Amino acid sequence: MSDNKSAKKPESKYPVNMTETPFPMRGDMAKREPNWVKDWQEKKIYERVRKAAAGRPKFILHDGPPYANGDIHIGHAVNKILKDMVVKARGMAGYDAPYVPGWDCHGMPIEIQIEKQYGKNLPTAEVLTKARAYALEQVDRQRKDFIRLGVLGEWQNPYLTMNYSNEADELRALGQLLEKGYVYRGLKPVNWCFDCQSALAEAEVEYQDKRDPAIDVGFKFAEFDKLATAFSLDKLPTENGFIVIWTTTPWTIPSNQALNVNAEVIYSLVQTERDGQPLLLILAQDLVEACLARYKLEGTTIATCHGAALGGISFRHPLHASDAFFDRLSPMYLAEYVTTESGTGVVHSAPAYGLDDFISCRAHGMKDENILTPVMGDGKFASTLPLFGGMTIWEASKPICNALKEVGALFEVKMFDHSYMHCWRHKSPIIYRATSQWFAGMDSHPKDGGPTLRQTALKGIDETKFFPDWGKARLHGMIANRPDWTLSRQRQWGVPMAFVVHKETGALHPRTPELLEQVAKLIEKSGIDAWLALDLKDLIGDEAASYEKNKDTLDVWFDSGSTHQTVLRGSHKEQSAFPADLYLEGSDQHRGWFHSSLLTSSMLNGAPPYKALLTHGFVVDGEGKKMSKSIGNTIAPQDVWNKLGADMLRLWVATTDYTGELSISDEILKRVTEAYRRIRNTLRFLLANLSDFDAAKDAVAIDDMLEIDRYAVANMAALQAEIAEHYMQYEFQPVYSKLQNFCSEDLGGFYLDVLKDRLYTTAVTSPARRSAQTALWHITQSLLRVMAPALSFTAEEAWAIFAGEEAYKASDETIFTQTWWKLPEAVDAAALLAKYTALRAVRADVTKQLEDVRTSGAIGSSLQAELTIKASGDKYQLLASLDDDLKFVFITSAAQAVQVASEAEEAVEVAASTAAKCERCWHYRADVGSHADHPTLCGRCHSNLFGAGEKRKFA
Repeated sequence: MSDNKSAKKPESKYPVNMTETPFPMRGDMAKREPNWVKDWQEKKIYERVRKAAAGRPKFILHDGPPYANGDIHIGHAVNKILKDMVVKARGMAGYDAPYVPGWDCHGMPIEIQIEKQYGKNLPTAEVLTKARAYALEQVDRQRKDFIRLGVLGEWQNPYLTMNYSNEADELRALGQLLEKGYVYRGLKPVNWCFDCQSALAEAEVEYQDKRDPAIDVGFKFAEFDKLATAFSLDKLPTENGFIVIWTTTPWTIPSNQALNVNAEVIYSLVQTERDGQPLLLILAQDLVEACLARYKLEGTTIATCHGAALGGISFRHPLHASDAFFDRLSPMYLAEYVTTESGTGVVHSAPAYGLDDFISCRAHGMKDENILTPVMGDGKFASTLPLFGGMTIWEASKPICNALKEVGALFEVKMFDHSYMHCWRHKSPIIYRATSQWFAGMDSHPKDGGPTLRQTALKGIDETKFFPDWGKARLHGMIANRPDWTLSRQRQWGVPMAFVVHKETGALHPRTPELLEQVAKLIEKSGIDAWLALDLKDLIGDEAASYEKNKDTLDVWFDSGSTHQTVLRGSHKEQSAFPADLYLEGSDQHRGWFHSSLLTSSMLNGAPPYKALLTHGFVVDGEGKKMSKSIGNTIAPQDVWNKLGADMLRLWVATTDYTGELSISDEILKRVTEAYRRIRNTLRFLLANLSDFDAAKDAVAIDDMLEIDRYAVANMAALQAEIAEHYMQYEFQPVYSKLQNFCSEDLGGFYLDVLKDRLYTTAVTSPARRSAQTALWHITQSLLRVMAPALSFTAEEAWAIFAGEEAYKASDETIFTQTWWKLPEAVDAAALLAKYTALRAVRADVTKQLEDVRTSGAIGSSLQAELTIKASGDKYQLLASLDDDLKFVFITSAAQAVQVASEAEEAVEVAASTAAKCERCWHYRADVGSHADHPTLCGRCHSNLFGAGEKRKFA
């Protein structure tokens, strides 16, 4: 707010009403915010807000738990600030909006940290103790930083997935799913990481390029007559023949148990010769030419058939002659997933190491116990596997190729670059590996015969609101296509799947539900360690000899995905409600927390745990590049608040469109700081000019206010209504762009500019000045509330100065107990808004012309100008309606409207005043010196200081 009056020499004997405020121009937020942080904690501000909101309708935002490991980064800051803005805005809107922060505490990253610090082979009991201590330490570090961001919440009583009661309730939830019939145990290929030595969740898989040997391998003909019949031949011209497959995973060949062709595809029987011997090959017709070229062979097609004709015919394993173990037949199955896009049009099946292969072999009657699983959890072949035992699957590629070559089954080997699955933690390649795991079945019906999990979840998505709305299709696609959920993990630091299973049959104990409840009670007392310490004899007596404890833990996505049960309806049920109104996380959580929460709640409750989902994008640098430590383009939130203050970080989040990527850089933060300065300067002007105003005594009723003041109040009311609606839709960017615009254009560029003369020069207690102050008081009440969700520290600082002793006490010393300000309603509000919008358009034109005259040197300031505006029709009526107050709107010493007949004759005439300048108000007026005792004052100032005061009606 530029303030030309502040340049006035203080020693004048005719002072203007320049009032002061302790609200400093320089925020110095980085230095001063920590005091409020401390203050808020000491005064228990969050609890005061809860007390004020008691009895209001509830709004529950359920916190998606960050993982308790490492310092918070800029992504954490964005997430928590967005949540805080939502919660504070709902509080202002008249809701009781508690915020219970949470942390995800179990799982692999913490286990890895314990390994790094203490070595690999600690006893499990010790791992659990150390992991719990480590997680607590991390929670404390992160909590301190979240609080520093100005986030209000139940920080002293957060939810932790490792709280004993939450661990116990999670086990109970698993028990419910088991009883409902969603959980089964089975062999199935799951994403497996050799470094983690565990199954991975879908969300823990990423894709990177990998080089592998792509090989063409022949499976020898075994059933010659059947093949001749399939190709409509009496007899094969030679029995020396192969059906050829193509694969980029040579290590799967030892585990081959079947072959696949597509029933609809046409296959060719190709006659060729190799090393002088006649040879037959079966290849997809469309790929014959490419394959022969690859094998450097020449040949002709002697017969064709559809894939359907090959179904059920068996071929020999390529290594059948190398060892008795491989001397087996691979039957041909028909499968739709076989294509002719590359390779040979024939696919080999190792059911333990491919999902499609597994489904196909199972569908053709293969039993779990007959599936070959030679790859161990650490990535090595079992020592009992002939030829390749003890090697890792990657180092076995070469020996496998050599063995195939020796027996004449290798037709081509070529290095191949392709996108391949990797573990997001270790960045190492992972495989599908069939292991015995516990699953939640997506397509199995529960025992009560209701809809499947997939059907319930998809219906739930249709009933959920999405912000932004593209999230719906994304989550829908993920649920529609996902495989069964692997619930089990082979870890130590996690909630145990505390099942008692029969040593020989693997069957669950017949009293499983009752046993689970007994274990849950033990965990409630002493945590998951209780299951480890438990002797089965104490649980099932003499039967213990035939049973064992299941060693698996639950997927950590189940931990966080069941918090709607363990927290909303468990540890924090007093503060919460089910379903939550909102879950708000980064867009990666469509495959993470949103996803696992939807599945668990669909099984437990038949409905989603949330009414709405909001997603935000990731943080990128100023050029749109992903933040990464290796590039060195990260910005730490700690650095921002130490340098600029957390309010700057909060304003950056609020002014960025969070639905896409959020860009941050020093340059961007500089722009945010400038925007902040504009808002702060506006506040300072308002607070200074209200410092001698006591609303209880001095306020003017809306109908008695000057016209421009009534307009300003109506304008603020319209803005507040718009902003409140944006907040309800979680739209923050328009709130803060409108707020900035309001401060710089509506207030700074117009209303306050016009007001200065009245505030500074009319009599201190005159109706004219009190009318202006009343408008400013209402505007400030509203302004502090609309900015509080983002600029929390600044709003709190201003509130303490502005509210006045009684209101401050009544607010329990914080703005966050307040709701939207109820601005007084002017009867003619709509007409005023229309009138002053038109007037501001005229003013913008006139100001431009005044500026041109000033630049030419003809006048010093706009006050030296005398203005004549020639206007026609409505424009003339508009200007004339302000009568003698017109000059105040244009900040000139004189202004008059003259009516002309048409728009063509309209003009603006500017003349330099020949009158003297008043020492006090700086207006050029003919009546300067008309009172001999005060020769440097104009009549206006004389009247305002010593007489009845000037009359103002409009401005």
